[in-house]
Amino acid sequence: MKSVAFVFTRAPHGNSSGREGLDAALATAALCEQVSLFFIGDGVLQLSEHQQPEKVLARNYIATFGVLPLYDVEECYICADSLAERGLTPESPRVLPAEVLDSAALRARLSQADHILTF
Repeated sequence: MKSVAFVFTRAPHGNSSGREGLDAALATAALCEQVSLFFIGDGVLQLSEHQQPEKVLARNYIATFGVLPLYDVEECYICADSLAERGLTPESPRVLPAEVLDSAALRARLSQADHILTF
C-alpha cells in the first residue's frame, strides 16, 4: 500500500494553500489508507485555535481539520522547532491533535512516505 504525506508550510488565510491541501488530504484519504499530515514552518499556524478569518474576509476552513479522524487520518505531526520560532509551545491549544517532533524526527518520519505533497 502506498503512503501519502501532506506537508503544510504556509500560514492559513493569506492564500488558498491550506484549504487546498486539506481538501486534497480528505479526497486522498477516501481512496488511500495511509495518509499523514505534517505541519512545518508557518504551517504550524494552520492548527491554532481561536483564529478569526472573518476579520480578513476569509472562509473559515480550520474546523474541517476536525473531520480527519472520520477519514482514518490519525498520523499528524507538528514541528517543535517551528512552534518555538513562532512563540508557541507543544501545549498550545490546537484544533487537531498532532504529535510534536523535533526536526530530525520529523524528517525521518516524512522520509517513510511514498509520495509527498506540499502546500
